[in-house]
Amino acid sequence: MERDALMATYARNPVEFVRGEGTRLWDDEGNEYLDFLTGISVAQLGHCHPRVVEAVREQAGRLMHVGNLFYTEPGMRLAKRLADASLGGRVFLCNSGAEAIECALKLARKRRQGGDFVVMEGGFHGRTMGALSATPQEEKQAPFAPLVPGFHAVPREGPPLPLVEAVTDRTAAVIIEPVQGESGIHPIHPQMLAAARDACDEHGALLIFDEIQCGMGRTGALWAWEHAGVTPDVMTVAKGLGGGLPIGACVAAPEHADVLAPGDHGSTFAGGPVVCAAANAVLDVVDDDLLDAVAAKGDQLAAGLRDLGLEPRGLGLMVGFDVPDAPELARRLLLEQRLVVHATGPQTIRMLPPLTVSEAEVDEAVSRLAAELH
Repeated sequence: MERDALMATYARNPVEFVRGEGTRLWDDEGNEYLDFLTGISVAQLGHCHPRVVEAVREQAGRLMHVGNLFYTEPGMRLAKRLADASLGGRVFLCNSGAEAIECALKLARKRRQGGDFVVMEGGFHGRTMGALSATPQEEKQAPFAPLVPGFHAVPREGPPLPLVEAVTDRTAAVIIEPVQGESGIHPIHPQMLAAARDACDEHGALLIFDEIQCGMGRTGALWAWEHAGVTPDVMTVAKGLGGGLPIGACVAAPEHADVLAPGDHGSTFAGGPVVCAAANAVLDVVDDDLLDAVAAKGDQLAAGLRDLGLEPRGLGLMVGFDVPDAPELARRLLLEQRLVVHATGPQTIRMLPPLTVSEAEVDEAVSRLAAELH
């Protein structure tokens, strides 16, 4: 079968999707699904959003690729908009979240050569060797040891003291997801983020926030760090940035924007005109009104889950909850209720609907979940 030609690196479900529109997906047998995963927070505005589709079509018919030896307007405009909406400074455009993390790691280590990194238990930053080294999960790291040296993990919960003590004059950077995604939707306490900021300031280290999953409006603010009022020095973005197309970005504040010089880093396809046109279209749609609606619908979803006796956690439309056998529940929801969610581990279900999901669709998802729980 054609499916056998794919490397078995994913535990794929026995469903082949062929079409998407908004919050809906259809498989090759014509079954309709309600998508509360969006490709793991990628189809941020839903499937085939008209603004994104039109931007891609127009750009693909005009210019698709020239490489980074030259400038193109979509990339320059996207970089300026990302910088202006976050840290100022400059932006490295890339193809994925892991690539954005690799850029951030190289920037931090060039700035403080030989420096170490402090990361948080439960964090997930990608599967390339540098990003994997920053991901302190034994089951993911062990098959690929030895990894890049110099990464030290601290607890994500409890008093900030272990984190503060781990940051020294040898620390190149502290790397944190303001809301951990892959490990089960765990918002990091604002006090912990503030302690990391203070420790980095004291020792001259960089504070890097990984907004790959929790950014681009997912939590009801454009960036999750805005909820805590703690600003990083460097930020990584990807997933929802392209509205379904592969693009990432590493944003550096002005005082760190010139650390990487010509020849220090690069990527053949990064920042191509088509994906940048898509990302610009996403930014056109993710405005204050949409963010307010995300917060309100996130509250609605959390309330619906609590009515089912669950204990949701998260921010905005980034929600997780624990059940005894999450993979089995996710499978039944997919195959019996046509509701697409994800089990991030043995106990946690992750829900990441499009930011454009309607109130009625939130209620519909809760109803489908209720039918499988009771």
